[in-house]
Parts: sequence; structure tokens; C-alpha cells
Amino acid sequence: MTAPDQAVEQAQALIEFERYDQALELLGRRVAEDPDDLDAWINMAFCHTCKGEPEQALQAADQALRLAPENYSALMQRAQAMVQHGGWLTVEPVLREAVRVAPEKSYPRAMLADTVWRVALVRYARTSGGGKISADATDRISREAADLAMEALRLGPEDIYAHEVAQRIASACGNRTVSDQLDEAILRIDPTHPGAVGRQTQRAATSPGVGATRAAELYADALSGQPDHLYMQQQLDRATYRLLRGTRWLALVCLLTAGAMINLFPSADRPAPALPVPIGQRLWVVVIMAAVWGFGAWRRYRKLRVGVRLNVRSLLRRGRWARIVAAQSGWALLCALLVAGPPWSALSGPRLLFWTGLVPIAATILFDKKKTR
Repeated sequence: MTAPDQAVEQAQALIEFERYDQALELLGRRVAEDPDDLDAWINMAFCHTCKGEPEQALQAADQALRLAPENYSALMQRAQAMVQHGGWLTVEPVLREAVRVAPEKSYPRAMLADTVWRVALVRYARTSGGGKISADATDRISREAADLAMEALRLGPEDIYAHEVAQRIASACGNRTVSDQLDEAILRIDPTHPGAVGRQTQRAATSPGVGATRAAELYADALSGQPDHLYMQQQLDRATYRLLRGTRWLALVCLLTAGAMINLFPSADRPAPALPVPIGQRLWVVVIMAAVWGFGAWRRYRKLRVGVRLNVRSLLRRGRWARIVAAQSGWALLCALLVAGPPWSALSGPRLLFWTGLVPIAATILFDKKKTR
């Protein structure tokens, strides 16, 4: 028969490899043999929590606390199971007991700060009737949680969770400086931390003066280290969409240039030129259009990083509005070429082409602007 301590040790080895079902099978046999094995119950609670089974985790943690009411690991397992079961508003007493039992540990204090903050926000929302909470009100009701988070940071300067809680509280209170400092500290500990990387990239990409190209490159850089970061992919798509929208302005420049050459809307001060326009003048306008697209689109596209260029192609495949924008740009450019190229003998034809190229863009250029935000 396997010795009692050996069964728990084998289960712990299986837990390290995330083989929770096999570990639970061993631990189940162990507690059947010895219902007073504290370590077995604690490990069972941990396995059930990792499997997303909070009710079974609570039962195992309660058995452990029956054997050792002041055991730190048992208390924390019960707290984790309660949170997973939706008990953020009721877990505070368990966490305060864990802090009392192990005052030198940072994690339970950080978790207590997280809990106190959530409870304070819920209570304020209930008493104030809901609605958006101002930064001043958030600062006032978050003071105890902020103090607990700072104490957790003092106890565990390398504790990522303590930094995360402190950062969330500082951000909610509108303390941008402290929030940024905490993000920098998180990235020093874990350079690939998804939340901190995302926030840092978002701040850089939305800074004044940062254009769509630079924003897209920033998001692409962030995604290179975290390819599954959904928020960064969404932001990269928005920045890429802004790039595509820019091509419509180039097409409009070409269309207006072609219209100005023929003077589609003559007046007393600017009478219509003799038609057809000389071929040299028509070719010169086409050269101007080629220069606009060469420097404004092709050269810009070629200078984009590979990740952004790939996302342009991907977004054109995935995004209906991206394809609409590209089609509008192409259509307006085609209309511009048809206005400038043929030797028109009357204004009615090029004027119709001008409006045909202009109207689709004008009809949507303001409507779809919100998609870039």
C-alpha cells in the first residue's frame, strides 16, 4: 500500500503537470483511508478550483478548516473557491482571517484590498442609486483598499497581483501618475504582462500627434509578443482601418484635381476652358495623380512594418467596411481618370463622373468615422 505522505506527494507532482483528474483520484483514495489528512484536503480544494469546480473546492476547503481552523493554505483555498463561486462580496472575513494568520504574506492582503474595493464600490452604487462614479468619490471610498494594496506592495515588492490591484485602484481614482508607475513596475517584473503591455501601448498610441501609421505599428509590436491578445488585435484593426480611410482622401484629391483641370463648374470669373483639353495637360494631371498615390499610398504602404502590411490584407478579407472603403477609393480614382483622360467635348459627361465618384464617399465619410475610435 502507498504510504500516506507518498500519496499526497504523488498528487502534488501530478498537479504541477496540471493533471488534476489523476491527482484527485489519488487524493480521494487518500482521504478515504485517512479523513484527517490535512494536506490531502487542501490539495483537493486546489484541484477543484483549477478545474472550475468551486462547490467541490469549498467542501474540501471546509474539511481542511475543520481539521485546522487557522491553517493559512486552507483559508486561502476557501477564499479562492468563494471568489470563483461569485462570492467577492462575502469573502472578506475569510481573507481578514488569512491576513491575521499570516501577516507577513502579501498575497492575502492584496486579495483583501481587491475585495474591500469591490465591496466599497457596490455599496456606494447601491446607496447613490447607481450611475457613473466620479473620480473624487472613487478616491474617497477606495482609501482603505488603497492602503491595503500599498501594504501588500511593501510586503511583496515582486508580487504581480499586488501591483495589479494597486494599479486598478489608482486608475479608477484618476491618479494617472501612480497608475503609470505601477504599470512600469509590473513590466519590470513581467515584460509580457498582457494588461500592462496593453495599457502602455494604448497610452502611446493615443498620445497627441500619433497618427494611424504609428499607432498601427505600436499595436503590431505588442501583438508580436502576445499574438492572442484580443484587445490589441481590435486596436490594430481600428488603426489599420484609419489607414485605409486615408486612401479615400487621396482619391478625392485626384478627383478634385481632375475636376479643376476641366473646370467642371465654370463661373463668370473662371469660364470653362475650350474642350477638349490638350493631351499634354491631361497627361500632366494623370502624372499628378500617380504622384499622389505613389507618395501617399504605395510608398507609405511599403514603409509599413510587415505585421501591419499583413493586417491590412487580413482586414480587407475580414472586414466589410474595410472592403467598402477600399472599393470607394478605387471607384473615385477610376472616375478621376475617366474625367481627366478622354478628350471630352462637353461638360455633362465628366460632371456626371465627378459626382458619381464623390457622392459615395461623401455619404459615408462621416458615418463610418466612429469605427476608428
